[in-house]
Amino acid sequence: MTTDPDDLDLSDAELAALHDLQLGIEHVYRAYGTLLEFHHDLGHAMDRMADAEDELRDAGHEAWADELRDEHLPAGAISDQWTFELVEEFSAEFLEEVASFEEGVRDELADGIDHVTERRQKRRLRERAQHDD
Repeated sequence: MTTDPDDLDLSDAELAALHDLQLGIEHVYRAYGTLLEFHHDLGHAMDRMADAEDELRDAGHEAWADELRDEHLPAGAISDQWTFELVEEFSAEFLEEVASFEEGVRDELADGIDHVTERRQKRRLRERAQHDD
């Protein structure tokens, strides 16, 4: 495997594509993190609502407690799916596939090197700083 990104024979278009794929996959991972945060936040909300069910029952409001128990707590967040199912589906059907695609393109074009553009920029900036001394 080539360890020096400057040794890669990449066209400007290939370099741009690698850079955009890298940025794109980073945003996909950020979106996944946001989805996990949504999943956890909604889980905490549902825990509080479950506590409210008990408190409504203790306060003598059986009808509201029953409605919360029967209608709202077991309901899915989106299209009757619970958030853990959304997380699993996103991970298995999108995240893994697009990450594998990006990795395959990077393996083929750049010997698997991540952040080729940034590595080249790092080298140029460090060389420039050394020459200005």
